[in-house]
Amino acid sequence: MYYVILSNGVRMPQLGYGVYQISKDECEHCVLNALNVGYRHIDTAQSYFNEEEVGNAIAKSGIPREEIFLTSKVWIEHYGYEETKKSVYESLRKLKTDYIDLMLLHQPFSDYYGAWRALEELYKDGKLKAIGISNFYPDRMVDLCSFAKIKPMVNQVEAHPHNQQTEAQKWMKKYDVHMEAWAPFGEGRGGLFTNETIAAIGKKYNKTVAQVILRWELQRGIVVIPKSVHIERMQENFDVFDFELSDDDMSVIASLDKKQSSFFSHTDPNMVEWFVKMVEERKNNKDHKKEKKNW
Repeated sequence: MYYVILSNGVRMPQLGYGVYQISKDECEHCVLNALNVGYRHIDTAQSYFNEEEVGNAIAKSGIPREEIFLTSKVWIEHYGYEETKKSVYESLRKLKTDYIDLMLLHQPFSDYYGAWRALEELYKDGKLKAIGISNFYPDRMVDLCSFAKIKPMVNQVEAHPHNQQTEAQKWMKKYDVHMEAWAPFGEGRGGLFTNETIAAIGKKYNKTVAQVILRWELQRGIVVIPKSVHIERMQENFDVFDFELSDDDMSVIASLDKKQSSFFSHTDPNMVEWFVKMVEERKNNKDHKKEKKNW
């Protein structure tokens, strides 16, 4: 396993296992499989609705808690100082742990400054070993780094061969914020899993397209959190430490950059409205369930 050292000295495994879009029914089993394969970095979030299942798996695994690097994220509806603090304690309860290794603010919207102050306080109290952000574009990251008491240690962003984030990574390095990639395969969009250029490189090393992509990101110094519900894929994604891409191969993959998201832009007003609508709908659903329970 490779590790990166965050700005506060915390050691973070560079390859992790992500549980985005893994159902509550599957999650516990999948995390146990990932831990058995050898993963020691698990990435979840409040908005994935599977923190409890992740906590169950870690508790059942028998692996000492200090050997597992655990990441979660605060969702937008919990932003603001008081709500963020409450939500983190709820995450701690669900994850069955006294501390979280890395807590991120999931999106750059709403009162993220109030939320950040709560993370700073929880970090000082030892409940969080490291704190960071997710989906923050360079301008908002620089803003937070410049005016917060504690700078983010990680920024988790979309990064894969079709959206390489080279400019964003330059700014992260300048402010000593470590880059982490969600969707390191871009979910296969744009034919990434069948890309002939990457497949040709893979043949030279007897590796799959997915393994070449992960290796390329590791060599860029990026933390990656691939997700799969199949143990065979988990094993394949973990088997990336026995080869090294040449500088030429790294350059060839660099040439595939389309410099645009395969999903959405956080600077698109329509997308911001979509996030707002989603938060409101979830809040209304919660209120409705509460009313039914009281009735």
